[in-house]
Amino acid sequence: MSVTNQTLSQRRFDAVPRGVGQSTQIYTARAQNAEIWDVEGRRLIDFGAGIAVVNTGHNHPKVKAAAIAQLENFSHTCFQVTPYESYVALAEKLNRLAPGPTPKKTLFLSTGAEAVENAIKIARAATGRQGVVAFSGGFHGRTFMAMALTGKVVPYKIGFGPFPGEVYHVPFPNAYHGISAADSFAALDQLMKSDVDPARVAAIIIEPVQGEGGFNIAPADFLRNLRAFCDQHGILLIVDEIQTGFARTGRMFAHDYAGIEADLMTTAKGIAGGLPLSAVTGKAAIMDATGPGGLGGTYAGSPVALAAGLAVLEVIEEERLAERALAIGAQIKQRIAMLAEKSKGAIGEVRGLGAMVAMELVKDNDADKPDADLAKAIVAEAAKRGLILLACGTRANVIRFLPPLTASDAIVAEGLDILEATLDHLSA
Repeated sequence: MSVTNQTLSQRRFDAVPRGVGQSTQIYTARAQNAEIWDVEGRRLIDFGAGIAVVNTGHNHPKVKAAAIAQLENFSHTCFQVTPYESYVALAEKLNRLAPGPTPKKTLFLSTGAEAVENAIKIARAATGRQGVVAFSGGFHGRTFMAMALTGKVVPYKIGFGPFPGEVYHVPFPNAYHGISAADSFAALDQLMKSDVDPARVAAIIIEPVQGEGGFNIAPADFLRNLRAFCDQHGILLIVDEIQTGFARTGRMFAHDYAGIEADLMTTAKGIAGGLPLSAVTGKAAIMDATGPGGLGGTYAGSPVALAAGLAVLEVIEEERLAERALAIGAQIKQRIAMLAEKSKGAIGEVRGLGAMVAMELVKDNDADKPDADLAKAIVAEAAKRGLILLACGTRANVIRFLPPLTASDAIVAEGLDILEATLDHLSA
């Protein structure tokens, strides 16, 4: 029997739990740069990039060659048993690239959630405090502490509690929904007066641009005030750059726009061109707060992924992908703004930083009337027409655009043509 998307969907239904959600039933056979071919030979343009993972494109020749070369030597020895140079070399590079002048150190892990969990461990060890403050709409992973930090219940937290204690949430600034930076900061101040003594708070964690939350951008002044607040109270600032990192926003790391230095920074996704790798990079004295054996993991810092990560940094520099991200983002925002004009109030807002762009879908141009059904329909119809899109947002009414930073203008334009045809079809 021939392999089709339909037959694989049935096999997946029988073999894989339904809790592993999927936005499409399209099964990949191969991929190159910003294009995917499914098992039936159909070509699709990829505006998801594996959720901002393949910033350097699918199967970038340099990244692929680095991974293959490492496999020729060894795939695994465990860094905590017989270490290897690539771990040290990539740590040195990230320490130099992380914003701010303070000397840094880097820990490697396998997933973004692991990076977040370890950042909290390090913050608690360094401060001797337990409390952690996160933001509504934030997404930090699916392990227990990461779920506790995540500011969205369905589908990430429902049915999985209780969660670790001493976690608090405040509103993320979102001007489109009437939450100013001043409102958010006032809520943080009130939290410290009504619920938790700041002397008990180890860290505040924030995404400079919320990923799953809807591509909401933290204003630069807000991040600077948050940095000052943390300094005032001896609280560590953790910046979650898992989706925003590695040139996605037009800078290597998005919080550099605000001119601040994080105490700890979590990264993953775009770090290794599609191979599982994550990191915590932080001020050296803070990173050294835990004793030997307190950090690590059997697969933490895979030598194959580290080799790919070193190649990714070379590609970002050589191909000037931060600049390319700005150009792609401008191309997408300009086109969506034109579509918004003829959308009859369906596209309420277009926002983004670099090549991390979103459109929020509403009814009657009313921010208080989210249109999650339209978002779902756009994702499904676009996939039928050959374009991979992702939905997000706390109200599931946001479409996000995350093409590889190596995508050509022509490919981006082709994808946007499909989007326009999709919207025309759905509004007919």
